[in-house]
Amino acid sequence: MIYVVGHTAIDHICRVPAFPPRNGSATITERKVYFGGGAANIAAGIARLGEPCTLVSAIGGDFPGSEYDRWQKSLGLNQRFFEVPDAHTATAFMFTDEDGDQITFFEWGASRIFSDSEAPALPFAHMATADPDFNTRVAEKAAFSTFDPGQDLHRYSRTQLDAILSHINILFANQHEVESMCRTLGLSREGLAARVPLAVFTMGAGGSEYFHGEECSHIPAIRVRMADPTGAGDAYRAGFLAAFRRGYSPRDCCRIGTVTASFAVEVTGCQNNLPSWEEMETRFRQVFGDVPVIEPGAGEAQRSRV
Repeated sequence: MIYVVGHTAIDHICRVPAFPPRNGSATITERKVYFGGGAANIAAGIARLGEPCTLVSAIGGDFPGSEYDRWQKSLGLNQRFFEVPDAHTATAFMFTDEDGDQITFFEWGASRIFSDSEAPALPFAHMATADPDFNTRVAEKAAFSTFDPGQDLHRYSRTQLDAILSHINILFANQHEVESMCRTLGLSREGLAARVPLAVFTMGAGGSEYFHGEECSHIPAIRVRMADPTGAGDAYRAGFLAAFRRGYSPRDCCRIGTVTASFAVEVTGCQNNLPSWEEMETRFRQVFGDVPVIEPGAGEAQRSRV
């Protein structure tokens, strides 16, 4: 079982011709509302790939019985929620320009409860966007843990980042998050990777790469018709983590993450085009060749090596 910790949110995804200057304005040419939240996106992706998953998250009084609640249940996703009846579920407002760049504004809502909540002790935890102190406490208690700071990175102090990196097994970050963490910690890119047993850095159209001890490898992105970049990183993490739990090598986990992400960007909405394992395998074969055969119990052995 993979436990994914962090936000469940409602996404308002908007398109603008260009971002406005300070004190300026821009015309919204399109706005749609979707299911989102970094942790919820990752958990949904893992569940779609057929791996057992529990979402550890915070919700408001507007969530129980909602369409989003029913969607998660239809995926077979286990819910372990902190509920705040008098608050609303977190909300994200995302603006994407014609160049594919994106700016996000995030209202925490019910997610504020993380800071005062007791962190659970979990066997396999992935910490996505959430309260930094809560995530650090989860990492300290977890038997095996992975982490991506996401768009909450600006909330982490140097002390908090240093603490969480000292307790995790795998770090995920995109190129912007890598640069920010390096500035905060006074590290080079290679120095940041060396802080953890396994580091996976994504670079959008530039693909991704991983660092595992002396091993380093680059995995190219898959060329697809992109409708919206929102959710690509979350889908990548879902594919990687689902594959890792099954026992695939870091290189093949990155490839499976890449394939999973390629589905997510083909439509707008982070959870609207997540593939099943069989759909992922079909595209994997088209790009990378046959999917390696994994022996039963390989996942536990893989975790012991990281």
